[in-house]
This record gives sequence, structure tokens and C-alpha cells, in this order.
Amino acid sequence: MTTPDSARAAALGLIAGVTEAHETLADQIAAGALAALPPPDRARAQRLATTTLRHLAQADAMLKPHLRRRPSADILALLRLATVELCAEGAAPHGVVNAAVTLTRAGGRRTESFAGLVNAVLRKIAAETERWAALPAPELPGWLRGRLMSAYGKAAVQRMEAAHLAGAPLDLSAKTPAEAAEALGAEILPTGSLRLATGAQVSELPGFAEGAWWVQDAAAALAARALAPAPGARVLDLCAAPGGKTLQLAAMGAEVTALDISAPRLARVAENLARTGLRATILAADALSFAPEAPFDAILLDAPCSATGTIRRHPDLPFVKTAAGIKELVALQAALLDRALGWLAPGGRLTYCTCSLLPEEGEAQIRAALARHPGLTVTPPEIAGVEPGWITPEGGLRLRPDYWPERGGMDGFYIANLSLPAA
Repeated sequence: MTTPDSARAAALGLIAGVTEAHETLADQIAAGALAALPPPDRARAQRLATTTLRHLAQADAMLKPHLRRRPSADILALLRLATVELCAEGAAPHGVVNAAVTLTRAGGRRTESFAGLVNAVLRKIAAETERWAALPAPELPGWLRGRLMSAYGKAAVQRMEAAHLAGAPLDLSAKTPAEAAEALGAEILPTGSLRLATGAQVSELPGFAEGAWWVQDAAAALAARALAPAPGARVLDLCAAPGGKTLQLAAMGAEVTALDISAPRLARVAENLARTGLRATILAADALSFAPEAPFDAILLDAPCSATGTIRRHPDLPFVKTAAGIKELVALQAALLDRALGWLAPGGRLTYCTCSLLPEEGEAQIRAALARHPGLTVTPPEIAGVEPGWITPEGGLRLRPDYWPERGGMDGFYIANLSLPAA
């Protein structure tokens, strides 16, 4: 009897967890969903789940003509996964079909009777994979698509959806970009980040163990570059985890305090500081009750947000996020911004950023802050490689997944430099 593929089985659990229980992949993995698997199988299970979720609407379009009624959640997840393997990854039909049937039979009474259906449907899919190429990119959920169309227009949203479908390359920030790029065979982007043409096992890449670089999307890397603290400046990285910006600020020579409400997430920051040989003070605290001993010269506030700018990396988000909670997030961002401004030394600067595509978490948030704080000003960031069209009317920096399509895009981000009067 054929043994079920444990990585595929785990991937099915992750997919159902997203589509049925509305739990993110990260939350499921943190809760131990892949703990029983060896590292290679964990990586494969996560890749299969991520790829399937990215192409879920296309898989459903392929399956629809062959299903009279919607099957149970576990059988549907299996059919979706196998369809994506056949159509998006070009996997060998014999292996995919056999693996799917074996998993169906291994499910016991709940699924074994569907083995014939799974076999028949997937053989039909394997015979018509040419239909796949003509399918449109999956649309964002209505609550988000409507907001983005109002902000950017239909054509821009369609380009973003195409960028989400394409996924994201591996971006790095390095201590010495030229040396790291040569060692890795990476492209140096106009803004200074490194981009690898193909995916890889991060821990196996040259320079990882030596701490020469860290993983960080090219858009996310612009926040610390916008702040650009002077060497020796006292800098607060607020809501710091997972720590990419902390590493950047420390590499710039700043005296960094990395504050986050989550001690477990700060443990990852500590690990990366140790690996890279960089230094920062790590502090687990709630920013809404935190009181610094002395003002900071500069503050980077990466505020909690809807994370709608990271969908190309996290295709599970459209199945988990809803419009519920956006107003509360906007209120939290404003509260954090107001508190952080009170911790700045005279003439200090605060860089506010969110990995959100929603204007209410970016442009509108800054306009509201300017109205609340007389004397507060916005200074457009001066960063090499930033294109003039990315600067917004209020002086912020709006980044979108459809920018740099020829290079592989970037995450959606909003960044603004806020300055207080010198006296």
C-alpha cells in the first residue's frame, strides 16, 4: 500500500485552516501545525499551501465543470491542491493523481469513498491544463477591492491583482550590498536592496551564518532609509518585531531601542541581532503605557495595520481579513502616533509607516495628524531610487505591488517623515 505524502497532508490542513477556520498560515504554523514534520517537509508543505491559496480562484474555475456539488472541505482542499500542482507547477499527472487518491483513501470513512471522484476529476484536469493560461488573476475580496478602486482606479487594482498572483521574490538588506550581491548573484535594486532571481533556502545562502544580510522586502527597507538617523542618535523602533528595521538602524550606527508588545516576537529580533553582530536594546512593553526615561532624537513607528500591502507574500490574507476592525486599527495608529510624537526631542523626526494599501491607514492618517498637531510638518523622503510619482500630495511615500513590474514588484507601503519644530 502506498504511504500518504506527509507534506501534502500537512498542506491540506493549512489550506483548510485558512479557508474554513479563517486562521492565517503564520498562526497555524506558530501553533504547531507543521511541528511533526522534518524541516524539508515543513518547507514543502508551506510552499504547497501558499501556492494553492495564491491560485485558489483559478483552481476553482478549473474544477467547476467537473463537480455537480461542492464536496466536503477536506476533499475540496485536496482537489484544489492537486489542480494547482498540475496546472500552475506542471507536475507529472501520474504522481499528482496517485498521491491525491492515496490521501483520500488514508482519510478513513470520512473520505475514502471519494477516491473514485478524486481520480476521475483530476484525470480530466490533467487533460485540459491548457485552459489554465486563459484564466484571469484572482480578484481581491469585495470589501478591499472597492476601497482600492476608489483610491487608485480599476486599472491600477487589476495590476495589483496581477502582482499578487505573480508572488514575491526574495529581497535582502545587507551591511555591504556590493559584496553580498556578488556572493549571492543578486541584483542591487535602485533603492539599495538586494533581490534574488529565484527562491532559495535562506539559511543555506552565502553570508547567512556570518550575518552579512537579513531578509526584508525592498519597500519595507525604505522606512529606515527615510528616517536616516545620524550615527550615535538615540532612536526608538516602535512596534519593532520582526526586526528588519531595527537591524537597519543599528547598521546605520544609531543607538537603537527596539520596543514591541510581544516578547516572543522580540526573541526573533534578538536572534537576528546576535547573528548579524549588531546591537540594540530590546524592550517588551505596551507602547500605549510606555514612558521613556529621556526623549529620542528619532522614532520609527511601524504601526499595526491591515497588512493589505503584503498579500503577494501572504496569499492567505484575503481569506482571513475582513473590513471588521479597520476603524479600530486606524484609531490605534493615531493613538500611537500621538504618544510617539510626545517622546521626540525638540527638532526630532518621526517616520510613520504601515504595510497597508488603504489610504485611511496612510495618507489620511497623516493629514489628520497634521490637523491635530500645529507646527508638525511632513518632509518628503530623500532616498536614492525613489521615483517622483511615488511621492503623495501631503509629502508621504506611497508604494504599491504593481510598481517595478519589470523587476518583480514590491510590497504595498506608506511612509511619511514627520518633524517637530526645533524649539
